[in-house]
Amino acid sequence: MESGSRCDGGADALVSRLPAGFWAVRYEGSRYPGSAAVAARPGLAAGANCQVFAYEVLRHFGLTPPELRSSELWEDTASTVRVPVARPLDLLLYNATDDAYGAHVGVSVGGEGILHLCAEVGRPVVWRPEDFAARERYRVLLGAKRVLPPRTA
Repeated sequence: MESGSRCDGGADALVSRLPAGFWAVRYEGSRYPGSAAVAARPGLAAGANCQVFAYEVLRHFGLTPPELRSSELWEDTASTVRVPVARPLDLLLYNATDDAYGAHVGVSVGGEGILHLCAEVGRPVVWRPEDFAARERYRVLLGAKRVLPPRTA
């Protein structure tokens, strides 16, 4: 796990299953879903924003998240559903207000752990809800979204 990250026992099992390369990803704001940078070089090697990172974590665990920006993700009902209580591998959206536009996306990893990638830290880290609440830009939890299993024909 990245140095300086905080994690409780409930999250240790899930984050320990991530390959070391996930912990080396650097924050790169220009690498967001739908960007030319991500289209040209998919994956995490060239860095990622919070959404690209979170979606790659979910893919590692066999889920198929949609390639959506925060506000699109919050409104989506085809591939995700809002849930009142997050469980491991649910997406959590934080912002300075209750507006989903530009919201920060993290991944619940169990217990109170939330794995995310932000500009402030520059590398993946696990925070608790109070770590987000202590920062103006993340003080509002919009809620949690769960990726639905792929629909079969």
